[in-house]
Amino acid sequence: METSEEKVVAVIMVGGPTKGTRFRPLSFNTPKPLFPLAGQPMVHHPISACKRIPNLVQIFLIGFYEEREFTLYVSSISNELKVPVRYLREDKPHGSAGSLYYFRNLIMEDAPSHIFLLNCDVCCNFPLTDMLEAHRRYGGMGTLLASKVSAESAYQFGELVADPITKELLHYTEKPETFVSDLINCGVYVFTPEIFNAIQDVSTHREDRANLRLISSFESLQLATRSLPTDFVRLDQDILSPLAGKKQLYTYETMDFWEQIKAPGISLKCSALYLAQFRLTSPDLLASGDGTKSALIIGDVYVHPSAKVHPTAKIGPNVSISANVRVAAGVRLICCIVLDDVEVKENAVVMNAIVGWKSIIGKWSRVQAEGDYNAKLGVTILGEAVTIEDEVVVIDSIVLPNKTLNVSVQEEIIL
Repeated sequence: METSEEKVVAVIMVGGPTKGTRFRPLSFNTPKPLFPLAGQPMVHHPISACKRIPNLVQIFLIGFYEEREFTLYVSSISNELKVPVRYLREDKPHGSAGSLYYFRNLIMEDAPSHIFLLNCDVCCNFPLTDMLEAHRRYGGMGTLLASKVSAESAYQFGELVADPITKELLHYTEKPETFVSDLINCGVYVFTPEIFNAIQDVSTHREDRANLRLISSFESLQLATRSLPTDFVRLDQDILSPLAGKKQLYTYETMDFWEQIKAPGISLKCSALYLAQFRLTSPDLLASGDGTKSALIIGDVYVHPSAKVHPTAKIGPNVSISANVRVAAGVRLICCIVLDDVEVKENAVVMNAIVGWKSIIGKWSRVQAEGDYNAKLGVTILGEAVTIEDEVVVIDSIVLPNKTLNVSVQEEIIL
């Protein structure tokens, strides 16, 4: 089956600053793909999963962010993984399939037999090697990762129908008005290079239609589709839907976790999922401590080597502590992400919260929430450089950057 010549490349879509507005206030000062989940940038999780694919030769990140926002990360991760990671910046939006086509010459420069395409804002265990094996068995042009969700939430995603035996993709519809299926598209794909011909066909077809310009009642129907630029091609509506049922596309269902990282609150849940995943993939990243010489660690916890945590603190489960954080005596941290340069003073409690860079949490204060990841205020979020004074309680609230709170608040958005 597999020859040593067969090379694989991976492309990770990272989006751009226009897209991440729902991720405020955390996206104000760091691109969403570099926001840490379980102590590692969001994009790090798909990248390290790609590293496990046999014969992987290159990883590309495609997006609209300025190159300088990714320069440092890309060079450090390339060194760490010993795989070239390159950031490719789009000049304008080309759509999910169009951007792949736009950079086709770079993507194909190693003449890979397979191309992985991943979205940065999904959280899963990325079973890429298993997917590739299934894809080879199916013998189609592409295989997409699918997952079962509750029938109530399915409408938020691309719903698909697959043949229960052959796993062929029979029907695909993006965010349908009525319920089609509880099997959804996870935004993780593997293609053969034929995908480029399929994208080219969509563009050519669109050009031909634009050139015809039939003067008839038919034309008014065409105007809606014709207004799309010929080089703007969407993977879901323009490729997956039309090719479904033509023995070209197949599905691989994951039984493991899958989440889409839309709002900041959900990142806390994803951080927990990735921390649990570290038990299997990189246990060395997890902290341990029994409360004598070092802090008492409960469950899955990540502590950056530069952080200073007092031995009387009690940390976990699901806590991620970033660089240069200082945690004082008697502090209790549960289910939270604490970002770079934060100071948590004596006996403070942080629970179901995300604490922004350079924030200060005063003595005996509490920053907490219900922990409902989908509710608007289910996770308390402090933006960058927020100061919570001593003995102040902040519950189910969002505090924008550079604010000082000297009174307690509940269910508020502090602008």
